[in-house]
Amino acid sequence: MTFVHPTAVVEDDVVLGDEVRVWHFVHIRRGARLGDRTQVGKSCYVDADVQIGAGCKIQNFVSLYQGVTLEDDVFVGPSVTFTNDLRPRAFGSWECVPTVVRKGAALGANSTVVCGNEIGQYAMVAAGSVVTHSVGDYELVAGVPARRIGFVCRCGRSVTEPGDGCSHS
Repeated sequence: MTFVHPTAVVEDDVVLGDEVRVWHFVHIRRGARLGDRTQVGKSCYVDADVQIGAGCKIQNFVSLYQGVTLEDDVFVGPSVTFTNDLRPRAFGSWECVPTVVRKGAALGANSTVVCGNEIGQYAMVAAGSVVTHSVGDYELVAGVPARRIGFVCRCGRSVTEPGDGCSHS
């Protein structure tokens, strides 16, 4: 059963899948789609037309701006920041630049993802990192700017080479 906290604002034309959980002070704008079993933590903002797959976990204080797509099973840690304009100004027009986070990827707390990049399947972005270029499947990146420091398996443990060579249960 889907749950929407009474303090949350869910605008018209939003699609919430089965067993979605939307917590305190969340705002979900028109045209957004949230897949089955997705959880949206306290004080999150989901902008117009954002696409969120099934089984995602979005922690507190995350803003998902127009142009962001999360595939299935993505973890977004507390206070992760996404941008959607490479040349922001308070005046004139703007260009929405899309960002895609692929299936099973994890973004650590307080990381920033600059728009126009793709985070690969099961990739992991360390807490506090700033992603300024695309991250490959199973890559582990850290730092400012984020650089590859290794690889992870599907369950998130360090491995020596990319791929789903996960032998952990």
